Amino acid sequence: MKNLSVIGRIFYGIAITIMGLQAICYADFPYMLIPPKHSGIPGIVVIAYIFGALLMLAGVSIVLNKKIRLFSALLGSILLLIFCFYFIPYQLLANPNYLQFGEWENAAKELALCGGFFVIAHYFSENPPTGFLTKLISLGAIFFAITIISFGCDHLLYINDTADYVPSWVPCHLFWAYFTGIALIGAGIAIVLRIRFGLIATLLGAMIFTWFIILHIPKVIDSPFAYKGSEVTSACLALAYSGIAFVIAGAGKKQ
Repeated sequence: MKNLSVIGRIFYGIAITIMGLQAICYADFPYMLIPPKHSGIPGIVVIAYIFGALLMLAGVSIVLNKKIRLFSALLGSILLLIFCFYFIPYQLLANPNYLQFGEWENAAKELALCGGFFVIAHYFSENPPTGFLTKLISLGAIFFAITIISFGCDHLLYINDTADYVPSWVPCHLFWAYFTGIALIGAGIAIVLRIRFGLIATLLGAMIFTWFIILHIPKVIDSPFAYKGSEVTSACLALAYSGIAFVIAGAGKKQ
């Protein structure tokens, strides 16, 4: 299953590269990478350019399988710091609706990307890191799985909204909304508990990649220009999550 991990790595690298290019083109962060209302931060445009360049470098290095440990560990650590010291304080101190599950959606997306970088660093480093960094990087799959479980809960909590996302030509919208929510929760738990996680992660990656093809690509094509940037980001997230799942699947098959 080595080829599956390689495919997943390339998917993830392409998604990260495009998001980095977006940050540079729009002089701003992709919508889910940091909390809203950040425009007043001094030098935020310069920071966005730098971060966009780092994302592009990391994405290209992942696609080409060069310097993966360096860039993946660096970007994963940066995203983890943003999650711990920006997202969490913002949600608890500045968001009056922080007890609503859906309010943490973007934070979960950012944590999933963090986990993806750590997963890539863990499974593709020529010289695996040692010490504390090893323990941190080994948590990548768990960070990703936590997000997958949270997405499944989101699907079930907001089931009617989820059903609306199912393409119109697909029958039984409500059934697929429930099915995908339960499947996400089950897959996340299986990855955390390492229960046949090679097979489960393969199915998870295939499911998310199917969404990328039948849901996100058409949305990118059909969306008005003003919203195309956010739709491209959402498509990149789906491709990245599919890639992470495939990398985890390949690692699971080897064990």
